[in-house]
Amino acid sequence: MFKSLYSKLAVILAVLFGLVGLSLVFVALFSTDLYQQEINQKLNAKLAEQIVKEKLLIQGKNINNIALKEVFSMLMVVNPSLEIYLLDTSGQILAFSAPLGKVKRQTVNILPIKELLNPEAKLPILGDDPRDPNGKKIFSVARIPEEGRLQGYLYIILGGESYDSVVQKLKGSYILTLSSWIIAASLLFALITGLLLFAALTGRLKELTKMMEAFKSGEKLDEITLSFKRFQNGNDEISHLGITFKQMAEQIEVQMEQLIQADTMRRDLIANISHDLRTPLATLQGYIETLLLKKNKLSEIEQEHYLKVAINHCGNLNQLVNRLLELAKLESYEIQVTQEPFNMSELVHDVIQKFELKAEEKKIQLIPDFDAQLPFVMADIGLIERVFDNLIENALRFTSENGNITISMSPGGKDINVRISDNGCGIPKEVLPSIFDRFFQLDKSREVKTGHSGLGLAITKKILELHQSNIKVESKIGVGTRFTFSVKISS
Repeated sequence: MFKSLYSKLAVILAVLFGLVGLSLVFVALFSTDLYQQEINQKLNAKLAEQIVKEKLLIQGKNINNIALKEVFSMLMVVNPSLEIYLLDTSGQILAFSAPLGKVKRQTVNILPIKELLNPEAKLPILGDDPRDPNGKKIFSVARIPEEGRLQGYLYIILGGESYDSVVQKLKGSYILTLSSWIIAASLLFALITGLLLFAALTGRLKELTKMMEAFKSGEKLDEITLSFKRFQNGNDEISHLGITFKQMAEQIEVQMEQLIQADTMRRDLIANISHDLRTPLATLQGYIETLLLKKNKLSEIEQEHYLKVAINHCGNLNQLVNRLLELAKLESYEIQVTQEPFNMSELVHDVIQKFELKAEEKKIQLIPDFDAQLPFVMADIGLIERVFDNLIENALRFTSENGNITISMSPGGKDINVRISDNGCGIPKEVLPSIFDRFFQLDKSREVKTGHSGLGLAITKKILELHQSNIKVESKIGVGTRFTFSVKISS
């Protein structure tokens, strides 16, 4: 019944307003009663004093009964609710205006009397009610002196039994009823207003809940019909919650897409690895089985040829496994980049010497195009050498006889800019974005069998990323290809 936030808030608000209403009624009645007592006591504060001045109520040690009866008669006519008591100096009741049997006390506490006689007293002050053993009433009091000596007190209860009955009627018919209705109407109006405000505030929470449920059920963020505009225009916590949910949902969708892509790449990777491992393994197995089956029928030259082919496939298989391990380590950041200053001109000359024999076999010229006095760079010399190895090896693979491969380097700002160009067959424009992917092999699409694994450029790109550098490629069919990247100069 009270599952929603709005219903819980509504119940709490209604209970709170009910308690506040009861408290206001109680306070109104209590304060009204005190206010009436205060006004009544202020208006009649001098009443007892005026009577004492006009009438001699005690002569010596005797009560002036004639004067006392006159006072009783006069006040009964003027105000029947007044009750008059004649007290001695200790507060003992000597005479009273009440009927016999009504007075329940013999003495009155003298302390409230002395308090009221103080000019700085704060009203209302309640004194003992002689008609009620436990009651307290407002009163008026005056000293009765004779020749400067205190003979007693004239003690007047300002709200007797008849006054109590009138007050009860007023409370029952006017004050309580009117005040209760006014308070109830005010609280009802405030309650309705509060509920409407709560509805407005919790409305966005309901929207957000629906969006979350829809997103949970599998709907795309852009398919959710409810709008985020109400959250974007606000600055409160609910608006921040809505914006945060949208950002979180967008991030989840991006991560889901990345997971899907990663899973697709994983499947492709497994398929490519299986294919590239199966081919040399099958060939290797075939040649070894042939040697075992026909070892007595094959000449030494044929056996040597079979063994060379098997060793060649073993080498290809070993190279593939090593590159797979190398790429896995690079992607998992197991390989630590140890940066140090070194002369990249000397490094490139060493790499060129490494490939000179292979280039001569294919009648390809390796051309260094850089100054020997280039500034030192700050990088991992082993990994940068691997970059040059992969790029030059890749260029040799796709450059025809009598071709050229140029390695150019020049300083530019805080970097050394490197360009490795060839005049080989070129790369089709549509596959340029894919050449740095794992196991991408251009020779497969062009029916050229070069026996490479398709991991070299992927390794190259990852090494340069570890050095906060990007590699770019430009190529035209029949013209050639150019790779460019940069390495930071040592400071």
